[in-house]
Amino acid sequence: MEKIVIKNGTVLVDERFLRTDVLVENGRITAIGQDLSGQKEIDAANMIVVPGLIDAHVHLREPGQTAKEDIASGTRAAAHGGYTTVCAMANVSPVPNCAAEMKKMCLLNAQHGQVRVLQYAPVTENLIGERLTDFSELQKAGAFAVSNDGHGIQSSLTTYQAFKKATAAHMMIAVHAQDDELFDHGVINQGPSARALNLRGIPAVSETSQVARDLALAQQTGAHYHVCHVSTKETVELIRAAKSQGVNVTCEVTPHHLLLSEEDILSDDSNYKMNPPLRSKEDQQALIAGLLDGTIDIIATDHAPHTKKDKAGGFAQAAFGITGSETAFSMLYTKLVKTRRLTLEKLVHAMSITPADILKIDDAGKILPGMRADLAIFDLQKKHELITDNFLSKAVNSPFAGQSVWGETVSTLVKGKIIYQR
Repeated sequence: MEKIVIKNGTVLVDERFLRTDVLVENGRITAIGQDLSGQKEIDAANMIVVPGLIDAHVHLREPGQTAKEDIASGTRAAAHGGYTTVCAMANVSPVPNCAAEMKKMCLLNAQHGQVRVLQYAPVTENLIGERLTDFSELQKAGAFAVSNDGHGIQSSLTTYQAFKKATAAHMMIAVHAQDDELFDHGVINQGPSARALNLRGIPAVSETSQVARDLALAQQTGAHYHVCHVSTKETVELIRAAKSQGVNVTCEVTPHHLLLSEEDILSDDSNYKMNPPLRSKEDQQALIAGLLDGTIDIIATDHAPHTKKDKAGGFAQAAFGITGSETAFSMLYTKLVKTRRLTLEKLVHAMSITPADILKIDDAGKILPGMRADLAIFDLQKKHELITDNFLSKAVNSPFAGQSVWGETVSTLVKGKIIYQR
């Protein structure tokens, strides 16, 4: 493999940005310094070079739902957004319930993934019911963590047993906190927008009641409990208190919950329909505060591609979920860093450095000699429009389409290979 040198970039090294060069050989970073040379040069003058972004929560839809997305298109979209590692949820068809199915899934990820794909295993068979999968066997077959994302685990006993099993296997258990009885077939947050549009609302307590239960079980079992897509101020408060008591809990927030609230839903537009739903302005502010004070650990997209048919028919009929891989960094940089709510360093921490720590990815999240050369180069000076025709995902279901943003991806390198180039 040829030597690549990234020249004149502003590089995040040891928590601070420095003007320096980065040399890449055989898939690894081999030197950081001035006046480095290689066979191929990437001019990163006036650009930032950061560790490749890591997304702890995506849906790649393969096998079984490839009209929405597949591994190749979903990981191309990730690279377009500056991501070099994504963690794929198990809500595919068939669900990888057993070691044989998990091996097939991981082989598909390796064959078709343009970036590194880490695979979740289901907690219970087919992501529903109470029959637990064999975590240890699934781990041996390639799974890195377990999650029933898309479904809340309704039984407290099943959750307790799953937490004990995850602890024994040293696996993170990532939970979609949702009490189905309280959720009660809602389609939008229970609030003013639901009333204005005459739609069935989803109360905040459908999330927080399960988080409260799960935190008690995590404290009892010592499990690494990871809360997916936190959306309410009460959830943030519960996690903050649990962390202060030493509970082994981490959590994620999505770009859309940080950047939007139910007040942004001005019509029956299903591009604003996601689960959990966009909550109140007060919830949105609590999420930003939680990210700033470290209660919320990471930003994950919950990239959920759908066909246009799936998203047709407004809130009442459309599928839950929006895409996120290609819009996350630029939207967050524009709306939070440019407005000085968040530092650039904090944003990169939440999108790369901390996910690497939480997910125990030893060879990512830092730019250091010897590390795997997973790198993203962004142009912060150039304004561009988020045009769906430019998306590399098969899906275009995004409320951010059409917005003008800063922070365009210039290049994404995975193991020293240029996977995306502007």
